[in-house]
Amino acid sequence: MESELERAFIDSMAEKTVAADRIDPELYERFNVKRGLRNADGTGVLVGLTEIGDVHGYIIDEGEKIAVPGKLFYRGIDVEDMVKSFQAEGRFGFEETAYLILFGNLPSKPELDTFTKILGENRELPDNFTEDMIFKAPSQNIMNKLARATLASYSYDENPEDNSIRNVLRQSIELIARFPTMAAYAFQTKRHYYDKESLYIHSPCANLQTAENLLYMIRPDKAYSKLEAELLDLSLVLHMEHGGGNNSTFAIHVVSSSDTDTYSSIAAAIGSLKGSKHGGANIKVIQMIDDMKANVKDWADEEEVKAYLLRILAKDAFDKSGLIYGMGHAVYTISDPRAVVLREKAKELAAVKGISDEFNLYSLVERLAPQVLKMKSDKQIAPNVDFYSGFVYRMLNIPPELFTPLFAISRVVGWCAHRMEEIVSGDRIIRPAYKHVMSRRTFVPMGDR
Repeated sequence: MESELERAFIDSMAEKTVAADRIDPELYERFNVKRGLRNADGTGVLVGLTEIGDVHGYIIDEGEKIAVPGKLFYRGIDVEDMVKSFQAEGRFGFEETAYLILFGNLPSKPELDTFTKILGENRELPDNFTEDMIFKAPSQNIMNKLARATLASYSYDENPEDNSIRNVLRQSIELIARFPTMAAYAFQTKRHYYDKESLYIHSPCANLQTAENLLYMIRPDKAYSKLEAELLDLSLVLHMEHGGGNNSTFAIHVVSSSDTDTYSSIAAAIGSLKGSKHGGANIKVIQMIDDMKANVKDWADEEEVKAYLLRILAKDAFDKSGLIYGMGHAVYTISDPRAVVLREKAKELAAVKGISDEFNLYSLVERLAPQVLKMKSDKQIAPNVDFYSGFVYRMLNIPPELFTPLFAISRVVGWCAHRMEEIVSGDRIIRPAYKHVMSRRTFVPMGDR
């Protein structure tokens, strides 16, 4: 709680702080600064190598960037091929995909069974962890509680500082197994203490798959359908890894390169993912569509929907940002393969739930938004995975406060794989350069100020 003195001081200094920290934009061009670690043509600055994930959205032909249909590869394997395989066989894909990302190869049936069993055995939190680290000092934001629980895991680890690959792998498996439990318990605690709901704490089940177990723990009655579990499993697979260049995974490389412990590294990535420009984007899509549903009389009327999108672009609708959320990606241009795959399953569940009219509205926005955005930019734009993921989670009756934690539950697999890759192959602390652009000044003694 701010005191009157503190409040008055901060109020008076906030504007001065902005003035002190503002840098002339022209200086960035003069010194060829790669803002956001992006080149002038929008491509990422090459700062490392990885064999874990590959995001493919364009090719360079004679120095020109050419858009191609998006592809996502895990350890060199097309994710769409993996999804088609496990769905055709009626299997869940999270555990198999996690094995591939962590160990570099697809598992045999006995290898997958062993890995799945080990994950199941590690879902329970350590003794007194729930009471001491989750129930006490509950958080309104589950991502902050997830970060705190991750850091607290250091205190329950008999060997937290050992950065040998064997020990980091053991820590990684335990975190992957426990993230759903931590998030579910943090959610239930938040609902109880802040929303005044009943407190439901269901012990995780070792014999359930990760998606099933998560639905089991967050629902008061523990009930879920096979289709719901399949759709959540698919979403977890599609969010598991996205190359080394995204903000949270780059954070893993940066922090791990300093030779710190696993828990500090993963907590840093959680802090990155929490941001609305990274993991929180699907919530903005949901809010935008809700506003559209309230202000567009006929959801199937192309002209009316297009007019609303034009109002968004003109900063006259929704949050007045001028942004159509869920559209565009730093790498994907023609299509985001994750959105393509998720869209089909979303259509199936929408029909079962009796809300195909809402799915059709999403489809209409998907088709019209690129046309509207071309009025502002020549860049080819397609919907990204965030455009449909929030809609999917809502159909699964998952509250918005769990959207980003679900992302973390999945992406922790990729984070752990990148941490081990940094330990094995990085071999150097990551230290980029910042140029100092302030002129020298003379120190003024206290009596002369």
